[in-house]
Amino acid sequence: MLFNSLPFVFGFLPITLILFFLVGQLDRSGQRRIAARVRLILAASLFFYAWWKPFTLLLLVVSIGFNWAMGLVIADRDPRKKWLLILAVTADLASIGFFKYGMFVTENLALVTGDWIRLENILLPIGISFFTFQQIAYVVDIWRGDVQAERDPWRFALSVSFFPHLIAGPIIHYRQIGPQFDSWSFLRPSAADLKLGFGIFLIGLIKKVGIADTLSFYVDPTFAQADGLAAVGFVESWQAATAYTFQLYFDFSAYSDMAIGLGLMFGIRIPDNFNNPYQSTSIIEFWQRWHMSLSSFLRNYLYIPLGGNRQGKVRRYVNLMITMLLGGLWHGASWNFVIWGGLNGLFLMIAHGWRALTKGWQLQFHPLAPLGRVGGHLLTMLAVIVVRVFFRATTLDGAWVMLAGMVDPRTFRMEAVDSFLLLALGAAYALCLHGAEAKDLVRLRWFSFPLVRSAAAVWVILVMHHQELFDLDASFLYFNF
Repeated sequence: MLFNSLPFVFGFLPITLILFFLVGQLDRSGQRRIAARVRLILAASLFFYAWWKPFTLLLLVVSIGFNWAMGLVIADRDPRKKWLLILAVTADLASIGFFKYGMFVTENLALVTGDWIRLENILLPIGISFFTFQQIAYVVDIWRGDVQAERDPWRFALSVSFFPHLIAGPIIHYRQIGPQFDSWSFLRPSAADLKLGFGIFLIGLIKKVGIADTLSFYVDPTFAQADGLAAVGFVESWQAATAYTFQLYFDFSAYSDMAIGLGLMFGIRIPDNFNNPYQSTSIIEFWQRWHMSLSSFLRNYLYIPLGGNRQGKVRRYVNLMITMLLGGLWHGASWNFVIWGGLNGLFLMIAHGWRALTKGWQLQFHPLAPLGRVGGHLLTMLAVIVVRVFFRATTLDGAWVMLAGMVDPRTFRMEAVDSFLLLALGAAYALCLHGAEAKDLVRLRWFSFPLVRSAAAVWVILVMHHQELFDLDASFLYFNF
């Protein structure tokens, strides 16, 4: 069930909200009211997940039950039980490894060993990358002493499966969401939170159906042409690659905005996942602003345990490259994602090297410092656009075809320039420079007018109806990861 679908907006969401508030009115006891609401939202979340493929619900429930039990077993942090922590993490990784990478591994092994072993047609359970990483963080945090093990299975299950963040994140730590079930906002959600949540959710919908889905009409045909190994011209390749860069941001950040808005409607504050990444002046800053929950996870549970920057410059760059390669592989079982992660790792190494080289130069006080920041921003955007080709192309050959077109100005055709697309990209870029996060846009004065919100809501509903009427693909891009 998609957030941007009529069944969700007019069915699931209002029914769940009504029941949520009714449960609060039927039982005045604080603890019983919390317990009832936890069970209600848990049931709704499991139904929400099962809507996609009912039988995948079993994997989610087993995963939750296993990690909850392992958390209790290792809660005393007895060194003799460290093998149980290793078992829990290994089991979680084995689960995601089989479903997400089983076919990829056997396909590549078949190139060497033949077809004596091959896994085919493995269905990738939606959201497995997100809820698995969240539970790995949970058991590791218990072992580190950063969080207490949750003894209530219902509360733990809800922390993992809470429907706003279940499918595509953010990756939330238990310490960020678990204590909120005892908060006053969950016990008595305010009208202000409900209004703010609706506004953020609406802005997310506008970003998704108004910007991201519109750009997809320019992105998909060109990349399909490249994946079909048909040559792509200079103009067409740059237009498609740039459009995809903005499509991905407005699509994924829209999901995160809607998740934050939905959480507020139920009195739960979900952490930000984006902080205007297209305002960055370096690739280092970009990764501090983009998909922040994944960046934080990779830093805290991979980069730092590998040694971080504590073992010399060479080891630091090795750790950085390993982290980005695995971060790329997290997105999907494809050499495209490995190359994408490797290129980002290379760019980060260069950026950190430059920062270390110029550390004592005090460039920030130079008269041309503002011009340097503009140059850094444009260089960062160029790097992001180029590496996103590997992220979007479905085949490695298709990515090379796109890049070949981007570096061959001899194929320039003036008639290929799409003026409407250029205007749309210019407007999207201007919005990003202004600040495109819903938490900022929702506080704009003009958006607080009821007439504006009503008109926006009606327009979004009409677009969603059009998408469903013509069976257009309106799924979120990160559902594939």
